[in-house]
Amino acid sequence: MNDAVAVRVPPFASILHPDSAEAAWPDEAPSCIHDLGLDQVIATIAATCPDDELAPIFHLPLRDLDSIAYRQEVMRDLGTGALRQAVSAFRQRMRTMRERLARTGKLHCKPEKERWFLDAVLDYCDAVERLAQLLGNGKPASRGLRALDAFLAAYIASPAFVRLATSAKSLVVELSNIRYALLIKGSRVTVRPYGGEADYSRAVEATFEKFHREDSKDYRVGFRRLGGLNHVEAQILERVALLHPESFQRLEAFCAEHAQFEDATITRFDREVPFYLAYLAYMDKHRQRGLDFCYPELSATEKELEAHDACDLALADRLVDARQSIVRNGFFLHGEERLLVVSGPNQGGKTTFARMFGQLHYLASLGCPVPGTRVRLFLCDRILTHFEKQEDIASLRGKLKDDLVRIHGILEAATPDSIVILNEIFSSTTLEDASYLSKRIMATLSARDLLAVCVTFLAELAVFDGKTVSMVGTVDPQDPTIRTYRVERRPADGLAYAQAIARKYRVTGEWLRRRIAA
Repeated sequence: MNDAVAVRVPPFASILHPDSAEAAWPDEAPSCIHDLGLDQVIATIAATCPDDELAPIFHLPLRDLDSIAYRQEVMRDLGTGALRQAVSAFRQRMRTMRERLARTGKLHCKPEKERWFLDAVLDYCDAVERLAQLLGNGKPASRGLRALDAFLAAYIASPAFVRLATSAKSLVVELSNIRYALLIKGSRVTVRPYGGEADYSRAVEATFEKFHREDSKDYRVGFRRLGGLNHVEAQILERVALLHPESFQRLEAFCAEHAQFEDATITRFDREVPFYLAYLAYMDKHRQRGLDFCYPELSATEKELEAHDACDLALADRLVDARQSIVRNGFFLHGEERLLVVSGPNQGGKTTFARMFGQLHYLASLGCPVPGTRVRLFLCDRILTHFEKQEDIASLRGKLKDDLVRIHGILEAATPDSIVILNEIFSSTTLEDASYLSKRIMATLSARDLLAVCVTFLAELAVFDGKTVSMVGTVDPQDPTIRTYRVERRPADGLAYAQAIARKYRVTGEWLRRRIAA
């Protein structure tokens, strides 16, 4: 509606961004999305709103604290029942409106198309008016919903909207009051003006009421209703329009005048707000299984981190669906600590821990709550990941060279505000070469003073320098073959797990000497 935008209202443009600029959604997801398992998480979240394009929103992390706080405020507001129900109801009405508009493009009977358009306008006006009323009653605390509330209050009072809603409602009344008569004789149908003919339907029903039996079989045949009027109904409607030209001319004029009836701001809100509704629905699913979510504290300067009872959401999705328990982990970095070196047994949760670290930072940068009971994170400029991938024969380079090329690209792009996650690098080369290369990379990461997680089989990296913190995947002390999937902050001991296995299966040096002596 072109003249609606001229109404003086408090500034509001987007429920996702505090400024009015339209975001340039990326064509592709960030390269870290797949490594962190976030592509699976985003697909699960987006599945709750299949008609909306949510993935691009999740592919654009925010880079300033105020924008993140703006989203967190809206998420908190919509986490309450009344406001969330109000917005969900608004979206359902807008969905109905779009379905009606889509149907008009498939119809051929002109009066029928115009009547569907009128219904779509009524749905729109009803959706906007109800949302304005419920938002006013709900008294939102977030800047985003407060600004929307003020905008809607001014918008529904604007002359353009009042004229739109009033005209639509009066037209519905006018069209509903049209009466006509049908004379059906054989295959001929005559449409003529209503002449006061009596309605005998009630009299017929009353006459045959005495023959009614509760247990009688219903012989009525149901007909499947196709979209739109059939050819006979369409011709009847066209002749009704000829009998009442003034009403249908007003309908035609209404459709022409209000062809672009939707306000751009409301349309944008309807497009953007599913981001919150989908994520809240996703959290509900996990909270029902006992998983905690919290709003993380973020800093753009302090690199001291803390997370309690966090988890890898991609893994949690699978475990929840399988009704299995979720193991939670945590970490902290204080003072000058920057590098988390994760070691321990294979299949012990090291890679899951690394993904969890990256997921927490990425989701926090979107303004989303994260899994955990208390989380403090750093607002990074990018997350750079190196996870093992299948060797590409077409590249004509071996796995070691491919690792070096990829890591070189990461180090070239990394800044002191970046987060780097390296998972099991240089596993294809000798221990001596892997140790040498890994130490060179650790030295570079430490010199950049950036945050990093390094999952490795080299326990010596856990004591690389004063910025390094050792995290170790643990096993059941009674049975070292059982992984606990807990990753704890403690010194690495590269032999401890192997010795425990050797003792369990009696293949230590002492046991072997006993067997030989026997």
